[in-house]
Order: sequence, then structure tokens, then C-alpha cells
Amino acid sequence: MNFALTDEQQMIVETVRSFVEAEIYPFENEVERSGHVPPELGRQIATKCRELGFYACNFPEELGGAGLDHATFTLVERELGRGSMALTVFFGRPSGILMACNDEQRERYLLPAIRGEQIDALAMTEPDAGSDVRGMKCMAKKDGNDWIVNGTKHFISHADIADFVILFAATGEEDTPHGRKKRITCFLVDRGTPGFEIREGYSSVSHRGYKNCVLNFDDCRLSDAQVLGEVHKGFDIANQWLYSTRLTVAASCVGRARRVFDLALSYAAERKQFGKPIGVNQGVSFKLADMITEIDAADLLTLSAASRLDQGLPSNREIASAKLYATEMLARVTDEAIQIYGGMGLMDDLPLARFWRDARVERIWDGTSEIQRHIISRDLLRPLGA
Repeated sequence: MNFALTDEQQMIVETVRSFVEAEIYPFENEVERSGHVPPELGRQIATKCRELGFYACNFPEELGGAGLDHATFTLVERELGRGSMALTVFFGRPSGILMACNDEQRERYLLPAIRGEQIDALAMTEPDAGSDVRGMKCMAKKDGNDWIVNGTKHFISHADIADFVILFAATGEEDTPHGRKKRITCFLVDRGTPGFEIREGYSSVSHRGYKNCVLNFDDCRLSDAQVLGEVHKGFDIANQWLYSTRLTVAASCVGRARRVFDLALSYAAERKQFGKPIGVNQGVSFKLADMITEIDAADLLTLSAASRLDQGLPSNREIASAKLYATEMLARVTDEAIQIYGGMGLMDDLPLARFWRDARVERIWDGTSEIQRHIISRDLLRPLGA
């Protein structure tokens, strides 16, 4: 399999990297200090992204996106991973699940999201239902031609800037080989809908400025027209569209790890102790060798999984492997970079402590490392009847 970049892919990588360096890096320290992104700055980033022609680059050209394939979009996410997530979120990539919109919903939600006129957020996780999605308690009950929603979601990323949320709610139960499970339906819910409240969530040490929110639904009335896909088929939609978001996490981890490595490599070559660069000492040089080997391995795992998606091949295990390895790799690389810098690595004068804190959440969201290992091992054992 050839992973050499085409001329177009190389151009895209260089363009996105330049964008991140020019439009994201200069504002990172202030966002880290304040924990807040000024609205005008977010709009500025989104406008410049649209001017580049990269807004909604993960959507087909006929809908107004750039029509990138999975491998090329993974390269975009890799480069965006170098920057603060609180800022790169405005480099618009609407949720792919919106492709499930019907004709009316396309006009109301999908196309405005692709044009950058509206921002979406996914609302799935609950206080008592994280990895156990079908254990959710947020319920939607039928009432004539409407649905009445009650319940709470939390850890909902960037809901503070969202114009609508893609809500997953329980709408009944069904018998499965593993006992009774909740039936899940997906809804499109506008900000400002009566009975729907978005409030600020928890203060996180990872990705400061990138808000997580709590969503409360109190007798929130939704119409049948707001059902995304089919009633009771929300879990199927999730499986079809959402597992590839784990590939995005893997790619962004690779990008951030490369930024960290570049800093560590330069420091090892420039910093002198006992009259020579510390990088010539085996204790440091071997760290660098291990770091770049792991980064390259994670990069190849991620691109390989993306390539399988482009070929229409089963990719769930491969994506889980990429997400598992890349997120754990990033933790090791950021830790080793700090070790190379010594005490200065922990100071706010450098971004390494931020990268170290940011790395921690990657092993948790979009499926914990334990869930990824479960997916991988299940895929291996099921064909053998185990």
C-alpha cells in the first residue's frame, strides 16, 4: 500500500499547516490563560476557513463541501491537531451524521451547516451513560404527532457555540441476545426551543477554552419533522456515521505529537550540558528515536484505516486500533518531551504542559482505551465463535 502523498494532498497539508501556524498559534496562549475564545475571533477563523475553501471539506462537492476523501480529510485533521482545539473548532467540519437528513432537513440544517451559517453539536453522553450508550435515561415519549423529551446530557462538546444539537434519546425498549436494551432515536433540536437549556459544564484541565456543556430537557416538545433518520434507528445511525470520529481523534493526536516532537528535537540539538548538546547523549537520543517511531506508527495506522474507508472495506477494528494507539502514543510522547526539557517543560512559558494536559482526555472521549480494546478483541474472537 502506497502512502506517498499526491501533489494535491501535499498542497492541502501545507495550506492547512500554514493556516494553523498563522491563524491559530498566535492566540493559543491567551485562550489558555482566559479559558475563553472571543466570539469575534471564532468568526474570524471561520471566515478565513471559508475563504480558503476548506469549510465543510468533509462533505460532498454537490452539497457545497470540498468533497475530500477519508484519507485526505484525515490529513486535514492531522494538521489541525497541531493547534488549540478551542480555536480549530471554528475550522468548520459539521458532523457527518447530518448526511442522514431528509430533503426538508437538508434545507433547515445540513446546507446551513455546510455554508457555515449554523454550527451543530452531538448530544449523546449522560451522567450515567457514557460508554453504555443504550443505558441512556434521556427519554422522548410520543404525544400525538410530537415527542416530549425529558432528561440530561453532559460533556457535550462546543454546545456553547452550537445553533442546534443532534440529540440521541431513548424511545422505548427491545429484546436483544444480551437482555432488554433501550431503543434510540435521533432528533435535531434548535437552540432556544422551549424546555431546552444549554448551560456551561465542568472546568476541564484538557483543551481549555473548548467548552463542554450540560443540556437539560424539561418537557421539551419536538415534532416528527425533527426526527433524524427513522424512529428507533438512532443507534444504527450512530454506528454508521460516528465511529469514524474516532479516526479524527487519532489523526489530531498524531498532529499534536509531531508538534511536540519538533519542539523536543530542536531543544535536544540546541541545549548544551557539559559542553555538548544534550541530544548526543544516549539517554536523550534514544528517547527521540522511540518518539518518532511511535508517531510514524500511529500515523500509518490512521492513514491505513482511512484508506480502508475509502475502499469501502470493514474498518471498525482498524479505526479502534488507530484511536487506541495514537491517543496512548501522544501521552507517552508529551511526557518524554517534558523529560527532555527538564524543569522548564512544566513552566507556562512553554506549551508542553498544555499539550501534556490536553493529551489526557484523548484516551477517554469518543470511546475509552478500554472500549477500543473491547472492539478490537471482539472483532478477532467472534469469527472463531468466542
